[in-house]
Amino acid sequence: MTATAMQELPLFPLKTVLFPGGILPLRIFETRYLDMVSRCMKTDSGFGVVTIHEGNEAGDQPVSIHPVGTLARIVDFDQTDDGLLGITCLGVQRLRVVAHRIQPDHLLLGQVFGLPDDPAQPPLPSHEPLARVLRDLLEAMENGEPKRHARFLAPDWENAAWVGNRLAEILPLPLHVRQALLEMTAPWERLDILLALFQEQHTA
Repeated sequence: MTATAMQELPLFPLKTVLFPGGILPLRIFETRYLDMVSRCMKTDSGFGVVTIHEGNEAGDQPVSIHPVGTLARIVDFDQTDDGLLGITCLGVQRLRVVAHRIQPDHLLLGQVFGLPDDPAQPPLPSHEPLARVLRDLLEAMENGEPKRHARFLAPDWENAAWVGNRLAEILPLPLHVRQALLEMTAPWERLDILLALFQEQHTA
């Protein structure tokens, strides 16, 4: 998806934030999303994950969504213990929704264009504490229940955007803070904010 080409994509509104390079497991049970997943897998296409601003995940479409989300591609699927379809999604690229409409089956379709990737910058020396925290968190994930999802991560420790995105999705942050971090385009600034939040949490 380029930054200039507009296209229509199915949207999946959630009360979570997916970052580029991040992994999102989902349990699918509503017909509109089962059909969406089937089409995506048949056409090897993706869908947009957008954060709900007001409203609920299930049932009617939310009242409002945040305009910046992430293109997601399905990288794995299985049947969950309760018989539902489980999919694992990989965040590919940030996108902006400029308009959207609701299909007769209540699936949300958005007119979107891709946003540029963050510039490739190494973390600064002041960000090293965050890198250590992230290493510990990912190691704990590898030894715990989410291990099957962690295998889809592609570590890039010399990329400040990758380090910041992983911390923003793992650390216990309010939803509006995660969304703000997603919308930022300066990797060092994102890490500076995460460092301040982390230090604040551990001195409170």
